[in-house]
Amino acid sequence: MLAVAVATVLITNRLMTERATETTRNRAEVRLALYSGNMMNELQRTSVVPLLLARDASLIGALSSNEYTSTSQRLISFQTEIGAASISLLDRSGRVVGATNRNLLGATYRSEPFFVDAMRTNETVFSATRRTEGAFDFTYSRAVVKDNQVIGIVAVVVDLMKYERTWAGLQDAVLVTDSSGVVVLSTEPRWRGLDIKDALAVQDPPSAILRAFQVTADWAQEPPDAYLRGEAVLRTDARVPFRGWRLVTYTAYDTVRERVNAVLALEIMGFAILLAATFYMLSRRAWSQSMSFQRESAELRLLNQRLQREIAEREKAQKELASAEATLAQSSKLAALGEMSAAVSHELNQPLAAMKTYLAGARLLLQRRRTEEAMSSFQRIDDLIERMGAITRQLKSYARKGGEAFEPVDVRHCVSAALSMMEPQLKVRVVRINRQIPRRPIMVLADRLRLEQVIINLLRNALDATKGVNAPQIDIALTEGTTVSLTVQDNGSGIADLSNLFEPFYTTKKPGEGVGLGLAISSGIIKDLGGRLTATNADGGGAVFEVQLPLFNDRTETVE
Repeated sequence: MLAVAVATVLITNRLMTERATETTRNRAEVRLALYSGNMMNELQRTSVVPLLLARDASLIGALSSNEYTSTSQRLISFQTEIGAASISLLDRSGRVVGATNRNLLGATYRSEPFFVDAMRTNETVFSATRRTEGAFDFTYSRAVVKDNQVIGIVAVVVDLMKYERTWAGLQDAVLVTDSSGVVVLSTEPRWRGLDIKDALAVQDPPSAILRAFQVTADWAQEPPDAYLRGEAVLRTDARVPFRGWRLVTYTAYDTVRERVNAVLALEIMGFAILLAATFYMLSRRAWSQSMSFQRESAELRLLNQRLQREIAEREKAQKELASAEATLAQSSKLAALGEMSAAVSHELNQPLAAMKTYLAGARLLLQRRRTEEAMSSFQRIDDLIERMGAITRQLKSYARKGGEAFEPVDVRHCVSAALSMMEPQLKVRVVRINRQIPRRPIMVLADRLRLEQVIINLLRNALDATKGVNAPQIDIALTEGTTVSLTVQDNGSGIADLSNLFEPFYTTKKPGEGVGLGLAISSGIIKDLGGRLTATNADGGGAVFEVQLPLFNDRTETVE
């Protein structure tokens, strides 16, 4: 019985540790994607500001006339509207002539990288400068040009330190490195300016790092990712799509042990009770064979003491079990929060990708002095910003059944709008798009924005599936019968696992390219609209996604 108990505990410990470790790693990857998305959003939003300010007529006039009376006040008004951390205006000599922080007025930055680099080019430049206290200043700067002459510099500071302060309240150790491997952001201030190897060698870590690594025992069967001060930790890293930056987190194994120990406690308690019962039966048999009442009394007293110890151990195990259940409940709440945050990041990723492409095109058009075409790109960016605001308002409806925002929608227009949104990605690659769209309106009762989001997600999946195909092709067919059917078919490699396709966090893409929420969210949207989303493999190769929705007519409107 003891041999079976030991073997069972060891096997359970190994299996449960592997499963809990994988769960912890997956949650760390989700948090990593959220952190990276927040940083990229801040960087991309601020990168546009110098371009706009460099074309402001009042700032150009102030630099030309050397009249800076109202310059600082105007920059403060821009800061309020745009939400930038800090904005400064410098003349050709590098002297600050206008700033949202009036304490900087009159200071000279002739030798600073953001000033020197901006004076050498007509583009917006980014620089990371380390201050004397160890922190880094992240600055976007651009030259102000009049009559082909540089008359000043506009500098906008990106506030990335707020993310560092937010990460400091977590148990994970978080750091960001630049392309050369130097730490530029970290929950441990002493790590800034060092590479990761030297940073991990720093002694006496403060609260954030101490909380992440203390009380951590290396119970994992597989070798841990890294050791810090003799403690095993789980390392997760991801590429930030900005100048070769990387985001790295170190997570302790304490949550893994909490889950595994709860199960082991139950097993040990069960074997203890079984062992106690066995001892009791053996004792009863011995007592029946005993001829001495005194010896029988001694055995009874011994058994009573054993039972009391077993009861005390059982009560202790029950208390530990209750504590473990409370910890598991809290972990479930954190998992739900992580899924919701990842959903928000995924829904906003499509407009952000389109905005990045339009900005690159507008920059090239401005360099070629094709102003009208560049203004068209800026108008599209403005439309995308409005769309992002609508998406954030719509995301709250995922948790309930939709219906109050439904209206008659022409599916043909939704397909056209989705293709327009995907235009930047379609221009990058040569993909043949075949459309079979009827000439007459195809009406359904739906939320237009959410239906467009589903079509865009299906198109993006089809586009990704045809990356390795010599002649990529996407077929879009819209038919009308008893129901409205919209199919999106590609000639890619098809779907290997159809059963788990619509499960959250299931993805066949590489790490960093997707979190596996797109099809799960799309399926939920179509169900809210009264339809269904299905997926099959085509006979000739490739995947086929079909959206079926109820047809809208006068009778449907009366019923609604």
